[in-house]
Formats: sequence, structure tokens, C-alpha cells
Amino acid sequence: MNQKTVLVMGYGNPIRGDDGIGERVATEVENWNFSNVRSQSLHQLVPEVAEDLTQVDVVIFVDASITGETVELLAVEPLETTELNWGHYLNPQSLLTLAKTLYHKTPEAWLISVPGVDFELGENLSEIAKQGVTVALEKIKQLIS
Repeated sequence: MNQKTVLVMGYGNPIRGDDGIGERVATEVENWNFSNVRSQSLHQLVPEVAEDLTQVDVVIFVDASITGETVELLAVEPLETTELNWGHYLNPQSLLTLAKTLYHKTPEAWLISVPGVDFELGENLSEIAKQGVTVALEKIKQLIS
């Protein structure tokens, strides 16, 4: 039986405290050394990574959230092309839409939002964010197994 290939894409600013949650999760996933799973850390989602989405069966986006008190797991779908966000950054839906439009392929996609409370300058995560990272990693293991 073939295993699904998975890309964990963590994004955020690692020098803005809890905004570095996505990068921390991506780094931990990379340390697992699973043959079918790779990770990527980004400051923000950019059009250049749309092609990377077409190379995997499943993509899991991980980002910090300024709202909410629990780690949330949400299915993500491409937008209608008329709704595409072409601002200074892309959100997961827009990136999926770009992959679909340019490459005619999109993977199964999920977004894990991890609550953060400290977004000031600094490289350390708050205790709430650290707990959220642990929960996010558990959710990723559930998704890939």
C-alpha cells in the first residue's frame, strides 16, 4: 500500500514571539524523518510555493492565531478564481487556488491554527503557544497515520 505524501507548511515570523509557531511545528516535523513527510518553513505564503503543493497528496498549513483558545483543525478548499486574494501575502485558500489554476492539481488540504498570546519582538514562544505546538504535532500525526 502506498503512503500518501505529505507537506507540512509552517508559516509566520519567528522573531515575533508566538508568530513563530508555524516554523516551530515545521522544524519538529522535519526531525521526525518520515519518508513520506516533508516540511517547509516560510515567513509568509507566497506564489512561488504553489507548485510545491502539486507534488504531494496532502498539505497541512500551520499558523499562529490571535483569536481562539484551542488548536483548530480545518479542511481547506480552493476559492473560486474570482475570489483570489492577490495582496502582499496569500492565505491557504488562495495558494490552493493558484495551484489549481496554474497546475490543474490541488492536494487534500488542512489548516491547523494554534492560539498565541505574545506577538512582541522576541524568539521565544509563550507557554500557551508551546502547549499548542504539542497539540498541533499530535493532530499532524493523526492526519498522516
